[in-house]
Amino acid sequence: MTEKLKIVDLFAGVGGIRLGFEQAFPGIECVFTSEINKYPQLTYTANFGGEVHGDITRIEAGDIPAHDVLLAGFPCQPFSVAGLRQGFEDTRGTLFFEIERILAHHKPRVVFLENVKGFVGHDKGNTFRVVMDRLAALGYKTHHQVLNAKDFGVPQNRERIYIVGFLDDVVFKFPEPPKTPTRLGDVLDTDVPEKYTISDRLWAGHQRRKAEHRSKGNGFGYSMFNADSAYTSTISSRYYKDGSEILIEQENANPRKITPREASRLQGFPEEFKLVVSDVQAYKQFGNSVCVPVIKAIAMNIAASLQYQIDFTSTEYPEDFKVMKANIMKGEGGG
Repeated sequence: MTEKLKIVDLFAGVGGIRLGFEQAFPGIECVFTSEINKYPQLTYTANFGGEVHGDITRIEAGDIPAHDVLLAGFPCQPFSVAGLRQGFEDTRGTLFFEIERILAHHKPRVVFLENVKGFVGHDKGNTFRVVMDRLAALGYKTHHQVLNAKDFGVPQNRERIYIVGFLDDVVFKFPEPPKTPTRLGDVLDTDVPEKYTISDRLWAGHQRRKAEHRSKGNGFGYSMFNADSAYTSTISSRYYKDGSEILIEQENANPRKITPREASRLQGFPEEFKLVVSDVQAYKQFGNSVCVPVIKAIAMNIAASLQYQIDFTSTEYPEDFKVMKANIMKGEGGG
């Protein structure tokens, strides 16, 4: 496969999935983007340019250009009639239906989906079962696996489920986590403005709530880290509220929240990624985003499965990936 690969980026957020694919596929072309929220739109446009379309429910499938790969980190919703009907009726009214109708119209070679780890058990398993059944009905052979950001060189404990579907009969395996040692200090700044230090009142509230939880025998409450910590807890879209899930120790001072730039590094975004919104919006955006190195690793294996022509002399591509590519090219499979 030597032609330029075309992708569409749905529920795009700030473009973390697209970024991972661009890092894995040289010359990839994004032909359509959809994101409903105006603040991620600002960040996305600042970093990628082009037009970001809004509400996908208002866009006809035929108005979306033809493409090879559909990318979507979509919100999960319950399927109230799951298992009771056939066809689109199973998913109409949910956001997965928007993906499904576009897949049905364009039949791209690959679909790539990302969601929270709990997606598998969502709505008593109905959501996941119907999604997989509907992808199969459209002709996609699917693979799914939960991967953790901390196993891909990023100091954040963040588990997400990834689903990859192919129309063609190809050999595919998810990447083996390299489990590169991580250290939080590698992504922290040494000179941080005082505004990120939490107030006496907030710090007292955090300590009080943690003590209350401890007295009840549970481990809820704030989480504290320092430069020598291997990784943090999962950053969420609510981080802007009080920062309780990730607080950084400071000598002779209250702990501090991480900065938006540090939040971007916790998701594996490069230093040149532009931050153009307020701190509150940036925290929301990175809390909702994806770990870019994990996306890149999966996309590299998709590239091998598609026999995409990429530069295997690069030291970025691990030896087992090169062997997998060689085996696929010889028809011996890759696991």
